[in-house]
Amino acid sequence: MKLAFFDNYKLGVVVGDKIVDVSAVTKGIKALGPQDVIRGVIEKWSTYKGKLAAAAKKGKGKPLAKAKLRPPLPKPENIICMAVNYMEDGTLKEPAPINAFMKSPSAVIGDGGTMVLPDMAASVFEGEAEIAVVIGKKASHVKAADAMKYVFGYTNFIDGSARGVVPPTNVFYQMKSRDTFAPIGPYIVTKDEIKDPQKLQITLTNNGTVYQNFNTDDMAHKIPRCIEWVTSIHTLLPGDILATGTNHRGLNPFMDGDKIELTCEGCGTLHINVRDPLKRTWARITRLQHKESGAEGVHTKQTGGKYAK
Repeated sequence: MKLAFFDNYKLGVVVGDKIVDVSAVTKGIKALGPQDVIRGVIEKWSTYKGKLAAAAKKGKGKPLAKAKLRPPLPKPENIICMAVNYMEDGTLKEPAPINAFMKSPSAVIGDGGTMVLPDMAASVFEGEAEIAVVIGKKASHVKAADAMKYVFGYTNFIDGSARGVVPPTNVFYQMKSRDTFAPIGPYIVTKDEIKDPQKLQITLTNNGTVYQNFNTDDMAHKIPRCIEWVTSIHTLLPGDILATGTNHRGLNPFMDGDKIELTCEGCGTLHINVRDPLKRTWARITRLQHKESGAEGVHTKQTGGKYAK
């Protein structure tokens, strides 16, 4: 099943090219906001699954093209992102030590939203294509062998990043938790619709050009291990997000006016825009192309606008 919020945060089920309003089914959930609604559905999925399916089958539906999709998880309590979690097309000799960081829930935007690049002296802005796990039940000290029992579903996730921040000892917080730096959606796909999350193609295009194109089978620390490690540190709750990392070789500068599309196989396509009030520019190349050119540093240099050297 594909679950989404649309228009004024009505809960819907996506069926083909339409979305059916199923919010009447959730009226019994005590909610201060839409995150409470989706969390209530996730927590008692065995109760709601049949009712939502019946409502979706009965309802008329609204064309997706005419609906304003909202973030399917508007304000998760935890957004955990795995760091350096791919073998980079097999070019790394061994996995990097398992590591992660947190993003602020205020960073979340949905399909059709805009990532706004802040006024700061970053060397480059990038967005990492990722598939994110949606947690289905309270998870603490979970063993890898049991980890998939705690998965509710999956969604597309873009990890917005401001690179080269200073001081270098204060990196992840400044880089990752900026407002609008966590686009997700367009919906949650329940895990029964994804046969094998470790064999999914992930593609990110920027203005129609493919820049990232890799498979989750290249993941260094697989999803069960990620859940095991994260929950050994702190509890994950229903509706939390665990983003699983990216292949960095195709990362490319995000600039003003860019139109980004991310498709994780089976999870639909997430569309976002990029806005930079400062109109800064970089060479339109990937990290791999930058490296192969023999240029200095990890990232292409800024070519114009404030902070260009």
